[in-house]
Amino acid sequence: MYSRLDRAHRAIPVGLGVITLAGVVALIVFDVSPSLFPARAHDFLGAFPLAMIAVAYLVYQSVHRPSGAEWLKAILLATAFLFWSANQFWRNPYQAMVFNDIAIALFVLDVFLVMVGWPAASPDESFGEAYAKPGQANNSDRSA
Repeated sequence: MYSRLDRAHRAIPVGLGVITLAGVVALIVFDVSPSLFPARAHDFLGAFPLAMIAVAYLVYQSVHRPSGAEWLKAILLATAFLFWSANQFWRNPYQAMVFNDIAIALFVLDVFLVMVGWPAASPDESFGEAYAKPGQANNSDRSA
């Protein structure tokens, strides 16, 4: 199970995350004012944050030192983001479609693995769900 990391161990993944978010901002600025950018800039601006978040996530996972199965799942997710990134950047429509389809397959597999609880050591919170121990009510279960 993951533990919260100190600042020193979070610095590189968070720094990569900040660069990724800057890429997202540039992409949104392009959407608002495309004339500020060179022709075909959207291809790079769409691909960059997807590739960067894949790298940032793998670096983030490396500082957590996950089990082999958790590493495999992290690599699966990062690979899905890289194929999605390639889809954004590729000029050949058929290759772009194939890369997109591979990304879809990997994202679907990743979510399916979360749903079936693989790997078993992964916390349920990794899928954005809150976990309450059996028999323990949370605030949404209580009536006013």
